[in-house]
Amino acid sequence: MSADINGIREAIAAIFIACGAIFFIVSAIGILRLPDFYARLHASGNSETMGVMLSFIGLIIYEGATITSLKMVFVFLILFFANPIGTHILSKAAYKSRHKVWTIKEISAIKALLEQKEEDQHADLHN
Repeated sequence: MSADINGIREAIAAIFIACGAIFFIVSAIGILRLPDFYARLHASGNSETMGVMLSFIGLIIYEGATITSLKMVFVFLILFFANPIGTHILSKAAYKSRHKVWTIKEISAIKALLEQKEEDQHADLHN
């Protein structure tokens, strides 16, 4: 009977840890794919907080009721409050230092430059 409960507990813990890993992967993809500092900061701040939360819940379930679990809860609470605060401080510092925000106008400018480059390459081929 005890082996069945341990197996169920380990399976639930594995699900939480796997979900946390998915959030970490999404965060990494967001950092690589998003266009500017603010969007990257948003992706990393939200996804990492959720990933840490799910991973720590899985680790706490796996460990059971021990002093180590209590320490993990304490570390989780620190991260849960510190990560959003740190993200906010970074974004506010970037805004105050006039860090450029990526806008729709820039998208239009990039598209126009790419179209001009294609036209130039096309013209070069015909000349």
